Amino acid sequence: MTPTDLSPKETQAPINQMESEEAQRYYSATQFQLIWWRFRKHRLAQVGAIILITMAVIGLFAEFFGPYTGTTRVSDAVLVRPQAPQFCNDDGCTLRPFIPGVISERNPETLRMETKIDPSVRRDIYFFVEGEEYKLLGKFKTNIHFFGLKEGSIHLFGTDSLGRDIFSRVLLATRTSLSIGIFGVVIAFVLALVIGGVAGYFGGGLDYAIQRLTEIVRVIPVIPLYMGLAAAFPKEWSSTQVYFAMTLVLALVGWPTLARRIRGKLLSLRGEDYVIAANLAGAGPSRIIGRHLLPAFMSYIIVDLVISFPFMLLSETALSFVGLGLRPPTVSWGVLLQDAQTVRAIEQAPWLFIPAIFVVVAVLSFTVLGDGLRDAADPYQVSG
Repeated sequence: MTPTDLSPKETQAPINQMESEEAQRYYSATQFQLIWWRFRKHRLAQVGAIILITMAVIGLFAEFFGPYTGTTRVSDAVLVRPQAPQFCNDDGCTLRPFIPGVISERNPETLRMETKIDPSVRRDIYFFVEGEEYKLLGKFKTNIHFFGLKEGSIHLFGTDSLGRDIFSRVLLATRTSLSIGIFGVVIAFVLALVIGGVAGYFGGGLDYAIQRLTEIVRVIPVIPLYMGLAAAFPKEWSSTQVYFAMTLVLALVGWPTLARRIRGKLLSLRGEDYVIAANLAGAGPSRIIGRHLLPAFMSYIIVDLVISFPFMLLSETALSFVGLGLRPPTVSWGVLLQDAQTVRAIEQAPWLFIPAIFVVVAVLSFTVLGDGLRDAADPYQVSG
């Protein structure tokens, strides 16, 4: 029997059954399943998520993916231009990538450092090679690097004025800047959740006092605050202590906006029937807020949370760039951009601005990811 031999009712039956199963699957799905199904349709947000995950992985294993540590200096490779791997030269093409020989010499007339390429020298690139010893994840000693040379030096992003490999330093800076953004946002989110939740649920005099505190924090001038705190950091503090202090400062000034949003939503929802029912059933304030109220406006929380990441990244980068944030030997995107403040850097070594590209890509990725999560967190919205 062919499909044309079936009556219209018999043909329509399987279709109706499929639609019924799909509808049943949709209405029986959990909130997180609905969020995931809608997020998979947002291609641009997925690209942003992949980029951020890639950045997080290479930052976490920066010593492995980079051929050198962040402090290694190559005396004969000062301000060397970026080296692009090649597969072909005058002798033919090979499957193994290589770079030509590169030396850095000072011009006797202009006294400027100039990079000279020696095409007669070929240096093959090897993968999983032995190099400088480091601690993977800060615990396991090893000397295996993802790529490197058996002789000479390789600098994909060039070197700085001290002969340090910018590629390796950018990977280390990615870990530092992203971790500051993550920790800062988490701390600010917890503060906003607690403060905004208490103010919105209980209201009254407690809400009034919390709102006055929020306004005080919001009107504090940020730049003078950072300048004062940067001057207050003891000079003998280690880079780790300055790192955690910087993270805490960014978090303490980043919670008021989200706290006010949470407070406003709780004020509008605390009189709903399901909240009153939960209260009559004996549920405590923490359970009512966490299990009933917060999920009702999860999309707003997700958007504010994700958008807070670019704010943290840009704050750290800007403050470190002007010398008010992290300081060497700590490596972050802002610290690396300190070397690109002079006209000499713009004229002679424009590759010192490469860390700025990572900042822009990370901020854009967080932005598109936030848009995708905002749409996905409202799974009952009907798409046009």
